[in-house]
Amino acid sequence: MDKNFELIKTGLLVSALTFLAPSLLADESIVAERVGMSTERLERLDDNLEAYIESEKLAGQVYLIMRHGEVVAHEANGFLDVDNKIEMTTDSMFRIASQTKAITSLGIMMLQERGQLDINAPLSRYLPEWKEMSVAVADNNGGYRLEPARRPITLRNLLTHTGGMSYGTGVAAKAWEDADMQGWYFADRKEPVRDTIARMAELPLDAHPGEKWIYGYNTDILGAVIEVVSGEDLATFFSEEILTPLGMHDTHFYLPKEKRGRLATVYRPSPDGRIEAIPESNGMQSQGLYDKGPRQSFSGGAGLLSTARDYARFLQMTLNGGELDGVRLVSRKTIELMTTNHLGDIPFRPGQGFGLGFSIATDLGLRGTLGSVGEYAWAGAYHSIYWVDPKEDLLVVYLTQIIPATGLDDHITLRNGIYQAIID
Repeated sequence: MDKNFELIKTGLLVSALTFLAPSLLADESIVAERVGMSTERLERLDDNLEAYIESEKLAGQVYLIMRHGEVVAHEANGFLDVDNKIEMTTDSMFRIASQTKAITSLGIMMLQERGQLDINAPLSRYLPEWKEMSVAVADNNGGYRLEPARRPITLRNLLTHTGGMSYGTGVAAKAWEDADMQGWYFADRKEPVRDTIARMAELPLDAHPGEKWIYGYNTDILGAVIEVVSGEDLATFFSEEILTPLGMHDTHFYLPKEKRGRLATVYRPSPDGRIEAIPESNGMQSQGLYDKGPRQSFSGGAGLLSTARDYARFLQMTLNGGELDGVRLVSRKTIELMTTNHLGDIPFRPGQGFGLGFSIATDLGLRGTLGSVGEYAWAGAYHSIYWVDPKEDLLVVYLTQIIPATGLDDHITLRNGIYQAIID
């Protein structure tokens, strides 16, 4: 395993304001005990996670745990590239896919704070082509009929995935396929995302806005809204308004040339129960075009590459109520709204609701896993995951690269291992 912790010259612990600064090192065992976590029990967690690599279920993984603003574990296990025996390191880079959604959602809320948009306004105020929408309703003959949407799509619908659109897999899937609008992958597109989203508006929705939770292009549409409202492409807006202010210097839509050697390889389960690298010809499930792609389309729903350290800085900002290192991106009340359940009676998952970009734990008994009410979280298509537990003042980032993650239970191993390590 690789350890990359911070230790200032005096031997004192590093504060949350300087966590994971590249020029510093740290002794996580001292930190862990000081913030109420057992070093011995965290080692048990690491052993359990390494077992997935030893059994060849995963190539490698990086995880980062913070409590009370301190790094208590930042570990890298296994390989970035198995065939070439390149070891994983804590600064390895990963395709974080849908973990991009939280950053896009924050961007929308920043623009609301500046008075440039209103999340309860119709989407058509910002993207006029989305004004007159139709909904595909299944008929008894295996087809569907179209009916006018009962209400306009709002930005809040998109933030909560109640906009009515999937990833092109609903009743009208053939129409979406014919329009080349299926799947979450945008890195191969040779047009700005604004143009893609404009064409998407011609297709029928899968449900009436505000009536059903459907995972789909909602956040990619929000990315186009940010471009229109801010007057900048999404990559520039992210860099200037979020990534640079937070010191997230290893988070990009497309990989800089000098960082190519740090990007983890994508794997899939093989017929013999182990793993194999996915051929580059396999489209969005392969190594992808985040490196050598056309670099024209910036997907607010699933486009970013990042590191555990960078994403932890983003999450710590939310846990701090919108501020990190003296830089405030949004107010405490905005974070409060983002991490509140907005679904009401709309079904989602047992014991969970959905906020403005995050799932929200609402009932631990119904959910059935360790954590706290009020925890907010999400994951990525390549089997990455994160969560923030405000009650325990805890955040977790876990990054690996496998798709599909068939039969894996490492996420629950991670969760159980972290909460069993809390001893205060």
